[in-house]
Amino acid sequence: DTGNGEQLYECPMCSLTCTNIQILEEHVDLHLEEHSFLEDGVYNGMFHCDEDLELAQRLQTEEDERQRSDEEKREREEFKKLQRQYGLDNSGGFKQQFLRNMEREVDRGRMQPFEYHKRKADMMESLASGVDDGKTKTSGVIEALCKYYQNESKDVRHVWLSAGVDHFHSSLGDRGWGCGYRNFQMLLSSLLQNSFYNDCLRGTTLIPSIPKIQSMIEDAWREGFDPHGASHFNNRLHGSKAWIGACEIYSLLTSLRIKCQIIDFHKPTGPMGTHPRLFEWILHYYSTDNEGGAKVVCTSKPPIYLQHQGHSRTVVGIEEKKNKSLCLLLFDPGCSSQEMQKLLKQNSDGTGLKLLRKFVGSLKEKQYQIVAVDGVLSLEEKAARCRASQVLTSEKIP
Repeated sequence: DTGNGEQLYECPMCSLTCTNIQILEEHVDLHLEEHSFLEDGVYNGMFHCDEDLELAQRLQTEEDERQRSDEEKREREEFKKLQRQYGLDNSGGFKQQFLRNMEREVDRGRMQPFEYHKRKADMMESLASGVDDGKTKTSGVIEALCKYYQNESKDVRHVWLSAGVDHFHSSLGDRGWGCGYRNFQMLLSSLLQNSFYNDCLRGTTLIPSIPKIQSMIEDAWREGFDPHGASHFNNRLHGSKAWIGACEIYSLLTSLRIKCQIIDFHKPTGPMGTHPRLFEWILHYYSTDNEGGAKVVCTSKPPIYLQHQGHSRTVVGIEEKKNKSLCLLLFDPGCSSQEMQKLLKQNSDGTGLKLLRKFVGSLKEKQYQIVAVDGVLSLEEKAARCRASQVLTSEKIP
């Protein structure tokens, strides 16, 4: 009451005073409408924010799952690719590939059916006996090289050659994966001609076939050699197209009581990614105990197994040029018998040596490993090396 008989009305929400009750009611209604509008807006906004957040999280989860699925698919495909590349895809081994490739040759008209059946019979006989059929072998190359260097090659100051080595190249049965086995055959061909190794090779008088070599490596694993490497192949090589490398060659040779070592040239030691230390090591291997004034030295040294990513070859000698540069002589399993036989001509002009010669600038892989033979092991030494191979590490050249 204002004291003059006029009634005042106060808004309960904002303390505004009015003289008319109806005006106050309209004023309060406006407050209520505004409050309702704001409340609905806040709640609706909160609802939409929660809904948007949930949608974003669901989309992110779906994207993460899709990426994870794609990555797993890529990994499976890459693993299958590696299995195929390294012969671990259960697609068969030497026998199956040999027969498939001969069938293709017949289909293309490159082989007559009678030849197919004859070669199949020869292959089955070779597999049954465990002896290589010799159809990819070339003998006498080292002797021909010795004659050539004695009469020709005026730019060579010295050359050291391995003891006699037969060349073996890949056949229809192992093309694309058999280089490691073929290089073992080359190394073994030299050891079998050296009486120093007669005792430890008493049970191996002929060159074994590739499936037989696979069984011999499995035998070495069963003896306890290199269990880590064996597990990589699920302890099984026979019947597969599995690639082998320096560790498998080491295990096989050691199981035969042949003393050898793996040397790892794990990084380049020269300019432009080259490996001069590799060449120097091989020169020392051949020239030790074989120094002198002779231009051509036919040593008693076995050849050297040379491995790099994806391929292996056999070192059969080394040249030292008059300008002191070095050149390796390599037998490559990928080189055919027809090409190798060109080196047997006594009046060769040296052009065929391009097949064998590799200068420092020619070997530029990131890493090389060699397996070098250096004598015979006693039974006690063999057992000690078997134990050591269970934590086998190669010697690294710094």
